[in-house]
Amino acid sequence: MEYRIREHPILGEIEETKKVRFTYDGKTMEGREGEPVAMALKAAGVQIHRYTRKKHEPRGIFCAIGRCTDCVMVVDGVPNVRTCVTPLKEGMRVETQYGISARPPEKEGK
Repeated sequence: MEYRIREHPILGEIEETKKVRFTYDGKTMEGREGEPVAMALKAAGVQIHRYTRKKHEPRGIFCAIGRCTDCVMVVDGVPNVRTCVTPLKEGMRVETQYGISARPPEKEGK
């Protein structure tokens, strides 16, 4: 089954470009150079991009045009990157965002 987005509401029709490698939470993946990071993740079956700070609820792609913050992730060490409009590049390091960081919250009572 193909999960790749073919037409983006803001970026328009997505051309097939060369494949590039990137890491997602330490796992090597492939995507198309220049496509939105969120698109490469969706094509690989990744649905969750971040967890909310207070209730630790999962979030993924919502608006896909850079207006909301549901798709924000830590990209190359920078938190709060809107992955739905950020072009994928060779060697990018993409991490699930937990609240405002790349680390899950510590359990209470530890």
